[in-house]
Amino acid sequence: MDNKSAILATLAYFDLFQYPLTEREIYFFLSRHISPPAFEQALGSLLAEGRVFAMEGFYSLHGDAGLIHRRRAGNALAARMLGTADRITGLLSHFPFVRAVGVSGSLSKQYADKDSDIDLFIITAPGRLWIARTLLHLLKKASFLFRRQDWFCMNYFIDETALAIPEQNLYTAIEIVTLLPLRGARAFSAFRKANEWTDGYLPNSYGRIVYAGDDRPSLFRRALEKLFAGRAGDRLDRWLMTTTARRWRKKTEAGRRNNHGILMTMDATRHTARPDPAAFQGKLLDAYERKVGELLRTARPSRPLNA
Repeated sequence: MDNKSAILATLAYFDLFQYPLTEREIYFFLSRHISPPAFEQALGSLLAEGRVFAMEGFYSLHGDAGLIHRRRAGNALAARMLGTADRITGLLSHFPFVRAVGVSGSLSKQYADKDSDIDLFIITAPGRLWIARTLLHLLKKASFLFRRQDWFCMNYFIDETALAIPEQNLYTAIEIVTLLPLRGARAFSAFRKANEWTDGYLPNSYGRIVYAGDDRPSLFRRALEKLFAGRAGDRLDRWLMTTTARRWRKKTEAGRRNNHGILMTMDATRHTARPDPAAFQGKLLDAYERKVGELLRTARPSRPLNA
C-alpha cells in the first residue's frame, strides 16, 4: 500500500463512524511509517485530486460540513463526560482487587453523543477478577436507582496475568492505543508493553499524552483483599465465574440485546470477562475492507460545489 492509499484507508476506517480527522490524527493512525514531508506531499496530492476534502482543519472522504459540526459537538460533550469519568474511575479504583481503570470506546477518542455511555476497561489482581467484577456490578445495580447506569459500563475486564489482547487486528490496535488510563499507572504501563504488537498496525502511534493516577488503597479495599487472599478467595472467584458465565449464556441463547441493540454475549475465562469479539469486530473489519477496496478501485470522484 503506497502513501496515498494508506491515508485513504485511515480515513475510510473512521468514516465508518462518520468521524473526520485532523492532519495529526491521520498521521497517528496510519498503517505505515512515512516521513512527515512524504505524508504532507501525499495528503496534498489527494486534496488536489478531490479524493479527500479539507474543512475547518478536518479531513474527510466527503465534502460534508455537517460532519464537522457533528464532531465539534461530540468533542465538547466528551470533554464534559471525561470529567465525570475521572470521578467514577477514582471511586472504582478503591474497590478490592482493582488495579487499574481506564476509559475505552468512543469517549476515549474524545467523542460522545446523547446516547454515549462511559465505557470502562478494568485490570484486576491475578485470580480475583470475578470477585472484583461482582462487587463493581453491585455498584452498577445501585446506579439504576439514580438513572446513572450509563456511567458504569464496565464491559471489559482482564487480570494482570492476561494483559496481552489475543485478537491482533486493526480494530483492537486502535482501541488499545486510544485507551485512556485514568487510574493505575503501573498496571497500564505493563499492559502497553504486553501489547507492543500494535506498533505493527500503527507505527506512528506515539506521543499521545495520557494520565493515570494512583490513589492510596482504601481501608475497605485492604480489608477485603486480606479476607479473600487464600483458598477461600480462589474458590469464590471460580464459583462467581461459573455462575456469571452460565447466566450470560442464557442471555445469548435468548437473543437478549443491550440498549444499543447489540447481542449480549460474553467471553468468560478465569482471567478475562469481555464482550465476545466475534460479535462486533468481524462485522466492522469486513465493512472496513469493503470500503477500502471500493476506494482503491473506483475512479477519482468529482469535487462538489463549495467544497
